[in-house]
Amino acid sequence: MATQLSDRIPALLHQVSFRRYWTAQTISFLGDQVSTIALPLTAVLALNASAAQMGFLGALASLPNLLFSLHAGGFVDRHGKLKRLMVLCDVGRAAVLVTVPVAYALDTLTLAHLWVVAFLTGTLTMLFNVAGNSMFAALVEREDYVQGTSLTRGSFSFSWVAGPGLGGMLVQALSAPVALVADVCSFLVSGLLLRSLSPREPEVPKQKEPSHIREGLRFVARTPVLRAKFLGGGALNLFYTVYFTLFLLFIARELKLTPGMIGLALGLGAVGALAGSFVTGWFTRRIGLGLTFIAGSLLFPGALVLVPFASSDRWVAFGLVVAAELLSGMGLMLCDIAGSSIQQALTPDRFRSRVQGAYLALINGVRTAGALVAGAAGTWLGLRPALWLAVIGGVASVLPLLLAPVARMRTLPEQAE
Repeated sequence: MATQLSDRIPALLHQVSFRRYWTAQTISFLGDQVSTIALPLTAVLALNASAAQMGFLGALASLPNLLFSLHAGGFVDRHGKLKRLMVLCDVGRAAVLVTVPVAYALDTLTLAHLWVVAFLTGTLTMLFNVAGNSMFAALVEREDYVQGTSLTRGSFSFSWVAGPGLGGMLVQALSAPVALVADVCSFLVSGLLLRSLSPREPEVPKQKEPSHIREGLRFVARTPVLRAKFLGGGALNLFYTVYFTLFLLFIARELKLTPGMIGLALGLGAVGALAGSFVTGWFTRRIGLGLTFIAGSLLFPGALVLVPFASSDRWVAFGLVVAAELLSGMGLMLCDIAGSSIQQALTPDRFRSRVQGAYLALINGVRTAGALVAGAAGTWLGLRPALWLAVIGGVASVLPLLLAPVARMRTLPEQAE
C-alpha cells in the first residue's frame, strides 16, 4: 500500500493538467486563509471592532454556504462549464477584495464595507469549491481518486494553518488592509492557471430533475458513515468557528501578542500540518483508516485547550499558542485526509457534486451560527470562558463517529449505493 501510494502520487503530479489544477487550488486555498486573518485583523486593528461585530463579520463570510451551496451543487451537475465558472470566481474575488486596501488608502473604509466584502467573497469561494470538486473528477482517473484527494485535501488542510500565519506576517509588515493585496494576486494567478486547462467537461442531463437536491441529501442520510461524518464535522466546525472567531481577540488583547508573534505562532503550526500529512499513511497502516479519522478528530480540537490555559506572561503564552497550533495542525491533517478519502470512496460519481453541496451547506454553513455564538459568548461569558466552551464542544463532536461503524474501517470502504 505504501509503495503504491508513493508511486502513484508523483505520477499524478507529472500530469500537466492535474498539476496546474492542484497548484491553482493550493494558491486559492492559501489566499482564502490569508483573508481569514487579514480581514478580521483589519476590523480589529483599523476599525476597533467589538466581539459582536467580529461575530457578525464571520457569520457573513460563511452565510453563503448555508444559503446557496445545495443549489450550487445541483447547478454544477446540470450546467457544467466548470473551468469558466472557477476562473470567474477567482477574478471576482480579486475584484471584491482589492476594494478594501483602496478604501483604506482613501480613508473611507467602514465595517459595513467589510461585511459586504465578506459576504461576496464567501459566495464566490463556495461556488469555486463546488465546481472544483467536479473538476477534480474530470481531470483524475477513478483509480487515482484517493491519491489525488490526499494531495488536494492536504493542500486545503495545510492552508488552514500556513495561510493565517502568512497573513499575520503580512499584516505585521504591510498593515492588515494592505496585506489583502497578496490575496488579490493569489486569486489572479489561480485564475490564469485554471484558464490554461482543457478538462473533459462532464456531460450534463438534457432534462432537469426536480428531485436533484433531495436525492443527494437522501444518499447522505442513508449512508451511516457519511451521516456520522457530516454530523460530527458539523459540530466540530461549529465549535472551531466559535474558537477561532474569539482566538484573535483573546491573544491580541488579553495575551498581548503582537501581529508578528501571532503570524509566527500560526506559521509554526504549519510544521504540525506538514508532519500530519507525512504520518497519515503510517497511521492508517498501523491502526486503520477509521481510527486515524477518529484520532485526528480528537487531536484537532483537543490540542487547542492549551490556549485558554495561557497566562499573562507573553512568552509563556506564545509558547502555548505555538504548541496548540502544532498539535492541532497535525490532528487537522489526520482528520481531513482520512475523512475526505472515506467520502470520496463511498460517493458514486452521479452524486459527487450534490454530496459536496450538502457538505458545504452543513459543514461550512454552521460556521454562520458559530460566528454568531462566538459574538454572544464572548460578550456575555468573556473571552477565556468562551474559548473553554469551544474546546470542550469540539472534543465532544467525535461522538457521532464513535457511534457509527467508522472505527472498524481498516481500509477504504466499498462505494455505497
